[in-house]
Amino acid sequence: MWFMAVPIAAFVQMVDRLPDVGHAESANYTAFKVHDKTFGYMWPATETVGLKQTIAEQLALVAERPAVFEIQFTAGQFGWVVVHLAGIEVDELAELTFEAWRLTAPEALVEAHGHRLPL
Repeated sequence: MWFMAVPIAAFVQMVDRLPDVGHAESANYTAFKVHDKTFGYMWPATETVGLKQTIAEQLALVAERPAVFEIQFTAGQFGWVVVHLAGIEVDELAELTFEAWRLTAPEALVEAHGHRLPL
């Protein structure tokens, strides 16, 4: 199967289409937050992003395509997954990013905007 890599700039544009998202820059990565709660990370040097998922989704992604996904860490009921942008298509990345946002955003915000993918 052939994949079109997602450029870093396209990922940032995708995140910026989600409501109430902020960026927290550091020397090596950018954290993406909704209402001061982190749902994603981006490491430009390695062209990877980290996204909050359910533990079941984290394990399924890594088992299905270990060259594209790897376990980042788990925290409570969530499993964070590292995504290698060279191996994923924009539609799938949009779905995973949207789910990370939905798992993190306040319920009222999800109810108001939780039906629209960031494409």
